[in-house]
Amino acid sequence: MTRRVAAIDCGTNSVRLLVADTDGETLTALRREMRIVRLGEGVDRTGRLSEAAIERTRLALLEYAATIAELGAEQIRMCATSASRDATNAADFTAMVRATIGVEPEVVSGDEEARLSFTGAARGLAAEPPFLVVDIGGGSTEFVVGSGDVEAAISVDIGCVRMTERHLHSDPPGTPELAAALVDITAAVDRGLAAVGGGRGATLVGLAGSVTTVAAISLDLDGYDPERLHHAVIPYAEVARIAGELAAADHDERLAIPVMHPGRADVIVAGALILRTIMERTGATSVITSESDILDGIVWSMA
Repeated sequence: MTRRVAAIDCGTNSVRLLVADTDGETLTALRREMRIVRLGEGVDRTGRLSEAAIERTRLALLEYAATIAELGAEQIRMCATSASRDATNAADFTAMVRATIGVEPEVVSGDEEARLSFTGAARGLAAEPPFLVVDIGGGSTEFVVGSGDVEAAISVDIGCVRMTERHLHSDPPGTPELAAALVDITAAVDRGLAAVGGGRGATLVGLAGSVTTVAAISLDLDGYDPERLHHAVIPYAEVARIAGELAAADHDERLAIPVMHPGRADVIVAGALILRTIMERTGATSVITSESDILDGIVWSMA
């Protein structure tokens, strides 16, 4: 029996919606939407979600509630990830979500986040297993290894927002700032890879906005094109080139890139550095980008 469901993924940088029909075997996406709300702004420093960030998220969820009602989804599952795990005032966020969309957000563990991401990305992937799926978020990065099923998974506290707030304060970032960020990123990447068996020899699959933005720049797209991006193969040399160019550019120059979302221009340097480091530490010669991710995994969990 086909059911219409709504999945919401609320991360450190963005909140995203997928409304889809599923019968347990197939998934038909009806609407995908994304808003950059920067829920995790300042959390690495303060340990709290700011009132302004909660309000930005509330306004996005109001729009999503209208879309969900319009399309007639019969079930909603909302997963909140890194920023909500870290915040001491997560109860305020939970109360806001309940009042806005009528369900409580599930503050999922890093392990569960990783498994949902893998489930979303691995289904229908025409590549040679095993897969190393990496989901580079705003506050954390998930590493998952598996073939048909998850074999090992871990979430580590590096993400494009967290690394930017912690290290990259100049515009463009200075050499000492970039070096400090790379020390932090490399240590966390090595810890993540060690927990999932190293990742060497696995097909690398990259998820989330930092990866798709780097891929879109490599493909020289004039605008966001999910069909071109889904399962695009981006060589390491391109990732390294783009990471270097982004790090050398100032905010206005990054913002002028046709595919750059305005809410990502200030954090894309850190995201690209994380992707480049993962490829270097695994020896991956290319990365497959995927538009199917944790949102699809949340839908499959309701099938």
